[in-house]
Amino acid sequence: MNNDKRYRIFERLREANPEPTTELNWQTPFELLVAVALSAQSTDVGVNKATARLFAEANTPEAILALGLEGVKSHIRTLGLYNNKSKHLIAMCEQLVEKHEGEVPRERKALEALPGVGRKTANVILNTAFGEPTIAVDTHIFRVANRTRLAPGKNVSEVEQKLMKVVPKVFRRDAHHWLILHGRYTCLARKPRCGSCVIEDLCEYPDKVEIE
Repeated sequence: MNNDKRYRIFERLREANPEPTTELNWQTPFELLVAVALSAQSTDVGVNKATARLFAEANTPEAILALGLEGVKSHIRTLGLYNNKSKHLIAMCEQLVEKHEGEVPRERKALEALPGVGRKTANVILNTAFGEPTIAVDTHIFRVANRTRLAPGKNVSEVEQKLMKVVPKVFRRDAHHWLILHGRYTCLARKPRCGSCVIEDLCEYPDKVEIE
C-alpha cells in the first residue's frame, strides 16, 4: 500500500468520525487508567457497568485503597479475571500513592512500571488522557492493519512500529480510535462488512465480503 492511499484512508475515516474517542467512560486520567486496566478480556459495556459502581464509591487511588481488596472485588466481580484485576488495581494504587503522589504519570516508563500496565495500556493513557500521538495495537487494530495491508506485521509490536511510521502525522493522534472502531463495527473478524465500508475501494484485502 502506498502513502497516498494511506492518507486517503484516514481522510475518509476522519470525515466519517471527526472526533473519535474511547467507548470507555472516564472523567479523569486515573479513571481511564482503571477502566483500561479492567478491560482485558471484557467488553467496554461490561467495564462501564463495573466502573460506574466502583467510581461512585471510589475514583482516586486513595479511595480505592480505603475500599480494600474485597471491596474492589465486590464492585468488579462481573468482569472476567476479577480476582487478578483486583489485586493489580490495589498494587497499582499503592504505587501511584507512594511514587507519584496519587497522580497518573505522563511518562511511558513510569506508566509501564505500574502493576497490571503494559505497553498497550500505557499507549491508551498517553493518547486518550494526555493527547500524545501514540497507537495502542489491540486485536481489532492488528486485524485491520493486516487485512487492509495498511501496516502488516506478524505481531502487535511490529504493527505498532509500522503504523507509527506510515500513518500521516496529521492523523496520528486519532488513528488509534479510528482503527479500533473500524475493526469493532465494520472490519469484523469473522465476516467483514465490506459493503458498508467507507474505505472499501482503498482496502487491499483480496477476499472482500458483500453484505447480504
